[in-house]
Parts: sequence; C-alpha cells; structure tokens
Amino acid sequence: MKKLSNVILCFSVVLISSSVVAKDSVNSSGPEITQVTSQGDSVPPYAVSEQLVVKGEELYKRRCGGCHSLDNNRIGPRHRDVYGRKAGTVADYKYSKALRNLDVIWTDQTLDEWLVNPTAFAKGTSMGFRLKKADERHAIIEYLKSLSSASSANAQ
Repeated sequence: MKKLSNVILCFSVVLISSSVVAKDSVNSSGPEITQVTSQGDSVPPYAVSEQLVVKGEELYKRRCGGCHSLDNNRIGPRHRDVYGRKAGTVADYKYSKALRNLDVIWTDQTLDEWLVNPTAFAKGTSMGFRLKKADERHAIIEYLKSLSSASSANAQ
C-alpha cells in the first residue's frame, strides 16, 4: 500500500512539473513584448516587439537615412515623434504645399499608405521613395512608434 501511494505521489509530481515546464516554454518562445503606454486618453496603449524595433531601426537607417534623420531636418524632416504628429507640422522644416495642406495624423495606417506610394497619398509631394515590402514598412513604423513620446503621440 505504501509503495502504491509513493508511485501515485511521484506520478503527481511529474504531471505538475511537466505542466509548469510546458507553460514556461510556451511563454518564453515568442518575441519579447514591451508595453508602451500613453498618458491621458488620446492614445490607446500599444505593444511594440523589441525584435521588430531593432529590425525597424536597421531598415530605417538603410532605407530612410539618406534623406531623413531622427533629430535633424535634412532633405526630409526629422522623424523623432513623427508617430502621432499631424503631417507637415515640424516648425523649422519647409514642407511642400501638398504636405502643409494634408489633414492627416501619422498612424500605423497613414504611415503605411504614405510609404507605399507618397505621391498618390499626397499629390504634389516631393518625396518619391517607396517601400514595396509590407514587412519592412511595418518594422520601420514600429521603430518610429517606439521613438514617439506619449505626450506628442495622439494617433488612434
């Protein structure tokens, strides 16, 4: 009888520890997620994958860095805090009339549409560069989103 209770006890321990190990392996196999939250009620919280942000940073430097910078205007306007900002509003940058008159807030959707075809999105813009690959656009947008402060990001 004692032997039977020891077998049952051992079997129970194995089952419990197996479920804990399985649960831990499921939880740790996906990409690490960092929760970014906003202050106030204008921006819903969003999650940004750190792996995607790293990929986006590399792609941003390669694809956008020839004309743009995060903190300085170059051929194009600076991009820090672009996510959630109204288009054409960096005070010390001379925008085309098309962007000055564009009534758009830069969100995931509007940035994606812009990067697919800027000239179709804002007729008369001087930006002609296009990003054809959706995964590259998504990574760059996540990178830009990660650099936007909650107080200036008012996109929904």
